[in-house]
Amino acid sequence: MDANREDAMSGIDTTVPHSARIWNYWLGGKENYSADREVGDIISGQNPGIITIAREQRYFLARAVRFLTREVGIRQFLDIGTGLPAVDNTHELAQREAPESRVVYVDNDPLVLAHARALLASAPQGATDYIDADIHHPDTILTEASKTLDFTRPIALMLLGITAHITDDTAYTIVDRLMNALPSGSYLVLCDDTEVINPEAMRAMIHQWNSSSDNPRINRSPQQLHRFFEGLDLLDPGLVSITRWRPELSPLTNESVEIDDFGGVARMP
Repeated sequence: MDANREDAMSGIDTTVPHSARIWNYWLGGKENYSADREVGDIISGQNPGIITIAREQRYFLARAVRFLTREVGIRQFLDIGTGLPAVDNTHELAQREAPESRVVYVDNDPLVLAHARALLASAPQGATDYIDADIHHPDTILTEASKTLDFTRPIALMLLGITAHITDDTAYTIVDRLMNALPSGSYLVLCDDTEVINPEAMRAMIHQWNSSSDNPRINRSPQQLHRFFEGLDLLDPGLVSITRWRPELSPLTNESVEIDDFGGVARMP
């Protein structure tokens, strides 16, 4: 194990469950510990739909990145709260379509830092970078991201499942700060959990999560999620259950089933 990986691993408290590792467990990954699996099993036992939400978020990510690279021509991505490496990470999706794409990942989990090299396997024509930072510190993120991304050219800000960890209205201030630093023609891709389809199960999930984890989260209504897109041009079909955001004819997404995770894609005028 190299020195950087050892330093990162030494900062991991394996007795405290963490959202990135629980999510990794639900996605069938192996980068998690018994505390993560225990809480993950309790939550999924009360709300089996959470595993579907975790997987559908990955499919939403894939569709959004393919749309932005193929149809819009975006070549820069700032992915905050990226979590642990999984199948089809943002840089893999983007560089598959456009090898020159540049991607910056942001997360604050030491285990993600320990696996950063897996995220940094960029196509030679493009670039990837990893920032060890918290979404509560947008200025730090912007300063570090500017070392890889060109802030005079459009950037896609990716916020999938991360704003729920900002449990008060400062979430809107933080997202506004990030978006206001981006040039015209940039995009916001955002989704998060709601209590629309199965409210009791989703409330129980939040209660269990917050009683077990050190990084609390909340569910927001679609109206509250819509506030993140104020001042932006929300693309069709708007803010919807992510299974219904431009679904592809594929077994990966069942558009006939709505889930308690709503999202959308918007352009900065």
